[in-house]
Amino acid sequence: MGIAAQLSRYGERQMTRRLYRSIPWIGGVFALLTLGRAVQRKGLFRGTVHTVLDFIPFIGSAKLMAEAGRGRDFIPDKPIRPPQRW
Repeated sequence: MGIAAQLSRYGERQMTRRLYRSIPWIGGVFALLTLGRAVQRKGLFRGTVHTVLDFIPFIGSAKLMAEAGRGRDFIPDKPIRPPQRW
């Protein structure tokens, strides 16, 4: 194996390692981007708890898998009230 091939493999391993290490942070960024919508749907406390649980790398993945299996959220949306007309 030549030096060029060894350098190529070394570079691939380093890039893969960097990408693998950044995946939890990428998920956290997406969770923070959805904070506003979660607070709007669930309320301030419930929406914040929902986003915090999604932000934690392995907890968020486990929560997502469990919610997909159940078919609904663990933290329900706030009830929708019809607009009052005077």
